[in-house]
Amino acid sequence: MLSTKIKVLFLILFILFFISIRAARAYSPEKAGFSLNFKDITSPHKVVSTFVLPGEELTLEVLDESENNHYVLESQAGSIIQESVNKWKWQAPEKKGFYTIKISKSQTLESITFHVFVMVPFSELKGEYLNGYRIGNYPNIPWKNLPIYHPPRGFIEVTKENEETYIAPHFQLKQFSCKQKGDYPKYVVLKELLLLKLELILERVNEEGYSAVTFNILSGYRTPYYNRVIGNVKYSRHLYGGSADIFIDESPKDNLMDDLNKDGKIDYRDSMIIYNIVDRMYGEPWYETFIGGLGLYRKASSHGPFVHVDVRGFRARWGT
Repeated sequence: MLSTKIKVLFLILFILFFISIRAARAYSPEKAGFSLNFKDITSPHKVVSTFVLPGEELTLEVLDESENNHYVLESQAGSIIQESVNKWKWQAPEKKGFYTIKISKSQTLESITFHVFVMVPFSELKGEYLNGYRIGNYPNIPWKNLPIYHPPRGFIEVTKENEETYIAPHFQLKQFSCKQKGDYPKYVVLKELLLLKLELILERVNEEGYSAVTFNILSGYRTPYYNRVIGNVKYSRHLYGGSADIFIDESPKDNLMDDLNKDGKIDYRDSMIIYNIVDRMYGEPWYETFIGGLGLYRKASSHGPFVHVDVRGFRARWGT
């Protein structure tokens, strides 16, 4: 039989292992200590992504409260022109694909990894298909002629090699893929502002005591074809890459909302917690950039309760 000392040692090792696992999964906002501005978007996170057309030019600028800090931009592809201290113009390659830019503070370890996905232009869509993947048809007339309902400029190509890429600190590219059946490559439309909004909501959720290292995304991008098959509305924001249906699925991992209010049930009261957290953010001046739709969904035969968020640019509410 094992001696008492050995048993105690095994117990200590088990506790340390359990603590290390919990620590590895602990939430951190993953902020860089400085911010990056691009496309009129400012992100403070260590991992940032953008989606551009072949040959498109981007202006990248570091925002730092200290005027004495200098930064270095390194790129594996594309051309770089330095406009001023901590400000550059970067031109994307003509070839579709996934490229990485790194912006680092001189003589420190602080940096931002900036992922650039060069999209396949919308013009390469042949009928309803793009490289064998069925996209379907976007509405010919934008809803109320609003620019946000124009067809997308291009599509992000999702492959087995890039789908697990973290496009934000806590979200992978594959989380936003359409749920329709189909082989690789797949194609996604996604808005940078949505990624930033999800990170902000995730941070606030954790601040309010609800532990989550990411959100389970029930539905991110939907092709017009798939959106029609499931009977959703013609002008769903999911077609345009600016919305996500989210819930917290941490304990247990079962593809259902967690029992956030600890009442022993999984129902709309749990999704209402997330809904209310997001709704309270709307009263803060800095949140104006992220104004959009907010919807509460109850449990159904095909899914558990969840919350819809989007970045349509104007206020919309439903489901309460």
